[in-house]
Amino acid sequence: MKKLIVLAGPTAVGKTELSIRLAETFGMEILSADSRQFYREMNIGTAKPTPQQLARVPHHFINSLSIFDHYDVGMFEQDALRRLQKLYQKHDSALLTGGSGLYIRALCEGLDDFPKLPPEIHRKLEEDLKTKGLQSLQEELKKTDPRYYEQVDLQNSRRLLRALSVIRHTGKPFSAFRQMEQGKKQKSRPFQPIYLLIERPRQQLYERINQRVLLMMEQGLLQEAQQLFPHRRLKALQTVGYQELFAHLEGQISLDEAVSLIQRNTRRYAKRQLTWFRKGNWHRFPAEAEKEILRFLEVQM
Repeated sequence: MKKLIVLAGPTAVGKTELSIRLAETFGMEILSADSRQFYREMNIGTAKPTPQQLARVPHHFINSLSIFDHYDVGMFEQDALRRLQKLYQKHDSALLTGGSGLYIRALCEGLDDFPKLPPEIHRKLEEDLKTKGLQSLQEELKKTDPRYYEQVDLQNSRRLLRALSVIRHTGKPFSAFRQMEQGKKQKSRPFQPIYLLIERPRQQLYERINQRVLLMMEQGLLQEAQQLFPHRRLKALQTVGYQELFAHLEGQISLDEAVSLIQRNTRRYAKRQLTWFRKGNWHRFPAEAEKEILRFLEVQM
């Protein structure tokens, strides 16, 4: 059976360079499961691979969309399955990497079966987001589904809207419908996933996050946010690294406060990623254990 190497881990753990070296070693192409890297207008703030890194190995689902495009995890599932079908015609294996656990699970196991929702539910939530703000939706989720509240990226308005639309329509927690919560059988796939989780000590990870944010500012993250500022209401831009700078550009906070908030919110995001990755059949490796990972994959493949 064909293999799909899944290289996951929290933001800033060191997935990008390691994924490229693994792909070079085993002759694989890379699929991104980082939902923020899909958008070509968002570069510095999403920590995309550099042009030099992208040139070393074929990458898929990076710079594949515009912030003006509608896209969701269900569309990614189908697009990625079709892409893999083509890749497996010439390769026995491919590599999926990223920190968006939901996108990884959608491709490897299939999406959960949620009830069909009337359009007015989503429209009302969009209106609440505009009039009451993101924090109001976060508080509603905390009250109605504390379990999912601990797992979701609270700065990702799309995830909040999706969960709350199900909760408001059914009166049940969003987590009650998820396969992971109920132990439902995953959907069959024409490949075997091999799950690798890259880890670092928590304090080391947080320091890497803090330093990476500073590097992003040196690389021009503020200027990138200024260019995107007129479109700040778009769903794709409701994310860490941009929302804080938009608040600064609106005069709500100073630049130093914005940078500090990006660091804090990114650390919180990494903590939620770690919570997500506690579940599942992960083979866990220290980020520096490249030789050990190579030996493991040689046996598996």
